[in-house]
Amino acid sequence: MSAPSSTGPSAQVDLGGRSPWSVLPPLLLGFFMIMVDTTIVNIAVPTLVDSFDVGLSAVGWVTSAYLLTYAVLLLVTGRLGDRFGPKNIFVAGLVVFTLSSLWCGFSGSIGMLITARAVQGVGAALMTPQTMAIITRVFPPQKRGAAMGVWGSVAGIATITGPVLGGLFVETLGWEWIFFINVPVGLVALFFSFRALPALATDKKSFDVLGVVLSVVGLGALVFGVQEGETYDWGQVWGPVSIPLILGVGVVVIVAFVLWQRRLGPDALLPLSLFHHRNFSLANVSGMTVSFAMIGIFFPLTLFLQTTLGLSPLHAALVSLPSSVVSGVVAPFAGRLSDRVPAKWVMVTGFASLAVATVWLDLVIAPGISAWTIVVPMLFFGLGTGCVFSPMASLATAGLDQSTAGAGAGAFNTTRQVGGVIGSAAIIAMLQTRLAVTLPAAAQDAARALPEQYRQSFVDGFASMGGSFSGAGGSVPVPDGVPADVADAISSAGSAAFGTGFAQAAGDTMLLVAGVLVVGLVSGVLMRRESGHV
Repeated sequence: MSAPSSTGPSAQVDLGGRSPWSVLPPLLLGFFMIMVDTTIVNIAVPTLVDSFDVGLSAVGWVTSAYLLTYAVLLLVTGRLGDRFGPKNIFVAGLVVFTLSSLWCGFSGSIGMLITARAVQGVGAALMTPQTMAIITRVFPPQKRGAAMGVWGSVAGIATITGPVLGGLFVETLGWEWIFFINVPVGLVALFFSFRALPALATDKKSFDVLGVVLSVVGLGALVFGVQEGETYDWGQVWGPVSIPLILGVGVVVIVAFVLWQRRLGPDALLPLSLFHHRNFSLANVSGMTVSFAMIGIFFPLTLFLQTTLGLSPLHAALVSLPSSVVSGVVAPFAGRLSDRVPAKWVMVTGFASLAVATVWLDLVIAPGISAWTIVVPMLFFGLGTGCVFSPMASLATAGLDQSTAGAGAGAFNTTRQVGGVIGSAAIIAMLQTRLAVTLPAAAQDAARALPEQYRQSFVDGFASMGGSFSGAGGSVPVPDGVPADVADAISSAGSAAFGTGFAQAAGDTMLLVAGVLVVGLVSGVLMRRESGHV
């Protein structure tokens, strides 16, 4: 089946003599806020625990609630843009996101903050597909790569910059400002939205209500199960309801959703004909892998920098700042280059750079290293993200026409978000599994420096720590009545063992990320060359 022409929609858009580039400011401002808010809260977790006097699992829902509503609704909101116009849905999402950000900052309890974050996720879901859909429909094919390059630079910069901004606000103005900062940015984006965004033609086909219900229930169950599986130790949630049961229900409902979409054909919420195009299907695979990698790199790396190297949250975040700069500089060039050469090879180069960065990190991570040792491979990570996002988005949208732009953008962003959710669960599970092995092994080695009567209790303390690591560090209880010199030796041995064990586990986790990135690289190689390229 041949790809629908992408020239028609662009030719029908009347911008009143303005350049297509005039539509980008509101789209990029909105998208920047969305991407920043997927990572900015992580650096504030210890502060939120102290501020609300709650446990780590409760604060975890501040991020989980946002990601859950965001990921689950993207398919639906992409189709809403086709039905009611991407400008209208983008503006509605921007209003919801801005007001809920204000609500987040004024929240007086953890429950209120979690609720506000869930509403913020709804606003993000309303906006995200419209950014890609409007770019696809406004820019002619020969200029779309450059536009997606700018879009890709925002995705890369925002994801990496989130922790830096979070650390800055938490240590200066207070945690509330990680949300309050969205309000002035949102108001500026609204101003530009009304001035610059065109009213595009809509698709008046009937809305697939059953498809909406099935997709929300199925994706909701899958995302919740994967995202929260580790929290409930992959067992009971409440009563007879367990994580395996929730995941099973999610799979069954998603299968029913796919069968229903196949029956509806072009009237479906997610037209399966989109996946007849090899590049669209493979771009979705690539999107999942790069989102997996973003989580897979930053979660263990941030913990390593703070718990092993002893950096403050802000200083730990600043280690990634040069990478963010490189990503922002490279992405527009990568977008323009993908208009001149096959975009797949630009993307493949990016995936290769990401894989090199993760393997490099595995090789250099060790206790006592300089933070500058981390900066160098992270520059390759920034180069990789700069080369991946924009060509990947261009390849995903190249075969979309006016009637499928929103649905295709919704599907692409859904798979990206699901990749991030799966990555979060997999990385946490991998890290804890490896810690259960590496911490006791490191403790065995460190215990040789201790008097014999204290060695076994020292090793036993690390054996119990491995399976329930919470990021608190490597302190081991010192028995009462221990001489001061022995107590100091136990403390030093504990720090050494923790640093060695955690570094080894973090490095092993990086290898999992590298393996996933190879899948993204292979997906890029298997893509067809776009028409017009040789």
